[in-house]
Amino acid sequence: MRSPLSAPAARLLRTGLLPGALAVALVATALPAAAAAAPGGAPPRPAAADAEPPPAISAYDDAFLEQYEKIKDPANGYFREFDGMLVPYHAVETLIVEAPDHGHATTSEAFSYYLWLEATYGRITGEWQPFNDAWASMEAFIIPGTADQPTNASYNPDSPATYIPEHDSPEGYPSALDNSVTAGEDPLADELSSTYGTDEIYGMHWLLDVDNTYGYGFCGDGSDDAPAYINTFQRGSQESVWETVPHPSCETFDHGGPNGFLDLFTDDASYSQQWRYTNAPDADARAVQVAYLAHTWASEQGNAAAVAETVAKAAKMGDYLRYAMYDKYFKEIGDCVGANSCAPGTGKNSAHYLMSWYYAWGGALQNAQYPWAWRIGGSSSHQGYQNPLAAYALSEVDVLRPESATGAEDWAVSMDRQLEFLQWLQSAEGGIAGGATNSWGGDYGEPPAGSPTFYGMYYDWQPVWHDPPSNRWFGFQVWGIERVAQLYQTTGDERAGAILDKWVPWAMANTTVGADGAFAVPSDLEWSGQPDTWTGTPSGNTGLHVEVVSHGQDVGVAAGLAKTLLYYAAASGDAEARAMGEGLLDALLANRDAIGVATPEVRADYERFGDEVYIPQGWSGQMANGDPVEPGATFSSIRSFYQDDPDWPQVEAYLNGGEAPTFTYHRFWSQVDVATAFAVHDELFG
Repeated sequence: MRSPLSAPAARLLRTGLLPGALAVALVATALPAAAAAAPGGAPPRPAAADAEPPPAISAYDDAFLEQYEKIKDPANGYFREFDGMLVPYHAVETLIVEAPDHGHATTSEAFSYYLWLEATYGRITGEWQPFNDAWASMEAFIIPGTADQPTNASYNPDSPATYIPEHDSPEGYPSALDNSVTAGEDPLADELSSTYGTDEIYGMHWLLDVDNTYGYGFCGDGSDDAPAYINTFQRGSQESVWETVPHPSCETFDHGGPNGFLDLFTDDASYSQQWRYTNAPDADARAVQVAYLAHTWASEQGNAAAVAETVAKAAKMGDYLRYAMYDKYFKEIGDCVGANSCAPGTGKNSAHYLMSWYYAWGGALQNAQYPWAWRIGGSSSHQGYQNPLAAYALSEVDVLRPESATGAEDWAVSMDRQLEFLQWLQSAEGGIAGGATNSWGGDYGEPPAGSPTFYGMYYDWQPVWHDPPSNRWFGFQVWGIERVAQLYQTTGDERAGAILDKWVPWAMANTTVGADGAFAVPSDLEWSGQPDTWTGTPSGNTGLHVEVVSHGQDVGVAAGLAKTLLYYAAASGDAEARAMGEGLLDALLANRDAIGVATPEVRADYERFGDEVYIPQGWSGQMANGDPVEPGATFSSIRSFYQDDPDWPQVEAYLNGGEAPTFTYHRFWSQVDVATAFAVHDELFG
């Protein structure tokens, strides 16, 4: 479901997840000696007897293994163990506010990077059990099970959800349910239930409270059970993390006010106890992408059987991920203005075939007198969430083609559509602009006059999130374009190559690599103009521009950029791209510390610990720990646990007029990006 070093506000986009606004659609070979002795789940692991021996360990692979052992060492604090299974934290450090509002929360993004770490370990060592274990952990803890989503059998695909308009800011909430608006039909539900013999959704919820810091427990029961499903963002495009009210994904009315937290978000005559989950499609698509890599690498070792069961689960996840291809309320795609005027979709004419910002599902708790369930897609798509490599795998690779009748066919359409989307959004300089929406303002409003379109969807330079703008962080450029580069290196797709031929020189021109670990990568971007309406052929977009306005030393972004350049160099033979990619790897090596790779960062945005959280007049309730939730509440007042954090004195001194605090953070995703960047070099160049 966030930002670069130098722009504290934009940092809130670092995880790229924020699916928020979102689910408010509620209806009512042996290792080196050092590795051999490593603690924490990394004992010597010989290759499987029937597999080809892995290649000799190279210098960069050795760097990967060093980073791997640091990440897996329990003393370093990247994971919490539950019954022998590992759950990654968002960060080693606890006091960190980004898309997750606490370091020991975690995201579906982190789980997808955990898979990537273990798949790369399998490529280098020939040992695949850790990869399978990572998927098992994901399945156990962040894919809701039967007890977590109990009433899906009551879902009616002819009436997927009751319409609730979105508003720009939290002050527009609670938002009233509107039964006068007709949703379209869900064309996936029956196909999926008949294929897999269940009405449940096989997808990740985006956010977990790993240590049960908030105290909601299992399904909001207030127990000590951990991890616990929670959510935060729910109230419009202007709601930053600093303005959120964390709440349990199961609403039992045991916390909050008389209706739990529901009446902060939706306005209804009555409220039912319920469960609801929000999927971040970027993370699920990355999990599929990594499963494809694992299958490819294991097959090269003659050991595809070692990962076959997990790869089949990835194909299943991809089948359900198609919900991200649909308009939020299954309205027809294109020229959709007016909630009552937009035609309800039939068949698949409500599919835009892109990766939207979210899909979500929910329903009544098991003890409801009248059980019900709902599902929504996502109307808005961000360039940084697209993953044409995953679409390629799900449509062209036999073991990853979904079992459903139309899944592989849909993903073939999606692969083409995603590449077209990126071509449409490419600026004159080369950077990729924001995205498009089928529901302007989240309420099918009138877009600005002259808005260019993509298959009838309206251009939006900051889709879904405005505080900070969702396409301000350069990291979103790297996350998306790395997949394009990997697709190009894998398939030679000319469209992918053309996008990279323009993007790579722009990114390199704005990146510097010096001596002794010095480097600077783009951080914040500013956008002007707009693309031309898409006609099926790239126009050059002479009226769409991007400017890099700040730089930083974000190690995760640098690692992702290095991988992008190396994949491009391997496919195109570009020596300059390879040299810069290697330079970034060497800079990362020079920034190693005891537990990873990191650089210090100033967090001026922590002045927002005192930001007021909008609570409507007359509303009163409590967090699980007793913190009052009422008008005048602030980010920190409803998170009083932060005052017991060992790093709190630095923030407190800043709030009292001191200097902005400096932290050296070890985010899980960025540490894995660093590790896998080292391994990519050896994979491509030997």
